[in-house]
Amino acid sequence: MPALLAASLVVVAALTARELRAGPTAQVLTALTVATGAVTVVLGHMLSTATTDALLSATVVWLAARALVRDDARWWLAVGLVGGVGLLNKHLVALLLVALVIGVAATPAVRHHLRSPWAWCGALVALVLWAPNLWWQASRGWPQLALAADITEEYGTAGQRLGFVLLLVVLLSPVATVLAVRGAARLWRVSALERARPVGVAAVVLVLVYAVTGGKAYYLAGVLPALVAVGADALVRTSTRAGVRRAGVVLALAGMVSWPAALPLLPASVYGGSVLHDVIEDGGEMIGWPELVAQVQDAVDRSGAVVVVTANYGQAGALEWYGTTVPVHSGHNGYADWGPPPDTLAGPVVLVGYRQVPSWLTGCRTVDTIDNGAGVDNEEQGAPVRVCDGPTEPWSTVWSQVRRLST
Repeated sequence: MPALLAASLVVVAALTARELRAGPTAQVLTALTVATGAVTVVLGHMLSTATTDALLSATVVWLAARALVRDDARWWLAVGLVGGVGLLNKHLVALLLVALVIGVAATPAVRHHLRSPWAWCGALVALVLWAPNLWWQASRGWPQLALAADITEEYGTAGQRLGFVLLLVVLLSPVATVLAVRGAARLWRVSALERARPVGVAAVVLVLVYAVTGGKAYYLAGVLPALVAVGADALVRTSTRAGVRRAGVVLALAGMVSWPAALPLLPASVYGGSVLHDVIEDGGEMIGWPELVAQVQDAVDRSGAVVVVTANYGQAGALEWYGTTVPVHSGHNGYADWGPPPDTLAGPVVLVGYRQVPSWLTGCRTVDTIDNGAGVDNEEQGAPVRVCDGPTEPWSTVWSQVRRLST
């Protein structure tokens, strides 16, 4: 599924290039740049909300460009439809839609679209599709806002903001970023592209918003293809055929340089002994799950535990996927909605990943330490495995203390 979504992102990138009046050569160059880029292969390797968000956001940009360039307001209905589906996956699409509105308002040639009934109908469609999600959030005290605040606190430091800029530069590749910057500048300078200028404005707005609020660089994965498309068109128009071929090779190789960090191409032991897992964090987090499950199962077998409780949803997911002989629960983020263990499972309990013993358990003792066997310093490495006598009160009573929202 993630590979198909990533492939669709490449197709949408080429369609966006065509919509922005780029010729076939520039369309191929755009597709090549996006297909080999670091963020595309990472998102195409694992299924997450970011994988779907990149495709849906890129589709929103493509359809918005079609509405603006063709001056056909009926396409705003399609923008609202795709945007509404995207909002059920990730709320970041709302920021993209607002940024596009700002871009349209700032561009006199297309400002009349804000008065179009089609645009307002598109907004209504998006809101109707989003409504179930909004109702769910409101009925539960807006947990997304709490999690967003946690993200801002963790990633809003000066060091993390510098990391945001650096990761933005290598999101596809440094060479592709040069192409995207050239595309953004061209949207401002070339009068023939004035109708598409709101896309460039939206990109700038989103970069600034994410830079200030502690956002992550990959949030922009759906916007970059359009900028790359305009830059690729400029490159084709100003280069010889041989120059374009050389540029294509350079762009592809520049993206592929990151593949050893982005994909499981190297043995885990080699990967763990390098700095590659520091470049793309998710790569290191994919190592060690079978080992963790084996150690937890050993603790269950030796203690006679009747339930496992984990510190985060990744650990719980691994234990569910590879299988354990007892139920697995976690209070982390959305995983908590699967609910607490039955009150009849009062103990013993195997506790996984908690660096500190929580107050809602009694009689805890450390029996093992997680070791992924590859020397990768990921989130699980060195985490304790404990056996506890049981909860201080019935699970249904203490579950509110177990639940937590964090990145």
